[in-house]
Amino acid sequence: MPRTRSASGPLRRDPALRRAELLARLRERDEDLAFLAHLTAVGLKPLSRYERPLNDTLKSELTAFGLSLGTCTRRTEAGGTVEETIFSRSTQLLDIYREAFNNGPLRLSSELGRLEGYLFGFPPCCVAAYIAKPYSPNQLSREDQALLFHWACDGCTITPLLLPRYREALRVVREA
Repeated sequence: MPRTRSASGPLRRDPALRRAELLARLRERDEDLAFLAHLTAVGLKPLSRYERPLNDTLKSELTAFGLSLGTCTRRTEAGGTVEETIFSRSTQLLDIYREAFNNGPLRLSSELGRLEGYLFGFPPCCVAAYIAKPYSPNQLSREDQALLFHWACDGCTITPLLLPRYREALRVVREA
C-alpha cells in the first residue's frame, strides 16, 4: 500500500515541533497564558483560569495544545460580572469548576477556596494558610513567589518540589 504524505509537512510529523510552534504563538500574544497553558498541558496544573475572555485564535491554539476550554461567569461585589476562561486536559474538571463557581461571587467561602485550590493543583497547606491569613510572609524569594499561581505558606514542603518544574516550564515557554 503506498504511503501518503501529510498535508501539513514536518509539523504534523513531529509533535514536538508543533507544540513548540503553538507555544511560541501563545507566548507572542501573552506569556502568562502560554506559561499557564504549558503547565496545564504537561500536568503540573490540573486546571487553569485566565481571568478574561479569549479571542477565537487563542481558543483554537489552546485546543490545538490538547486542552479543553470552558467559560465561567463570576459576580463582583459591586454587582458586575467577570468572564473567566478555564482550561484543562480533563473536561470533568471543567465541569466541576463551572458547577461550583459559575454565576457565583468572586469572593470565596473557605469551602470553595479549598475546592478551587484543589482544582488548580495548589498545595493543601498553602490553601489552608491562605484561607486563614492571605499573603502571610513566607521564605520564598520574590522571583520564586512570582513563578507560582498560589501564595506559598511559610515552611511549605511541597512548593520547593514544584519550583524547579515551574522554572523549567517557563524556560521552555521562553525558548519556544
